[in-house]
Amino acid sequence: MARVAGIDLPKNKRIDVALEYIYGIGKHNAKDVLAKTAGQIDPATRVKDITEAQANLLNTILQKEYKVEGELRREVAQNIHRYIETGSYRGSRHRKRLPVRGQRTKTNSRTRKGKRRTVGAKAAAAAK
Repeated sequence: MARVAGIDLPKNKRIDVALEYIYGIGKHNAKDVLAKTAGQIDPATRVKDITEAQANLLNTILQKEYKVEGELRREVAQNIHRYIETGSYRGSRHRKRLPVRGQRTKTNSRTRKGKRRTVGAKAAAAAK
């Protein structure tokens, strides 16, 4: 099993698909990374067939040219914290755990708001 950027890649997947399991690497970046290996790694090879030298090559490319995993997660968290600290509108939406990018909240956004909670007279009657 190949370990790249601190992530164990799935053995039976093609390397171009398996690289997408790394936080911060999508389809486009996965193709770019494999192109930067100068043809040493074929995108169709399975992860179980990757040699140790090829895994090290992928690690060095990802470390030098991309922000992935912990570093990227930390940067995103710091950006959100900065919004909250400056008191911006986006920060207030993050603080209230509401959608940040202008989505409606009357009928949707259950993922962000959580399970429905009844508010009002019916809730007081149900509690008794």
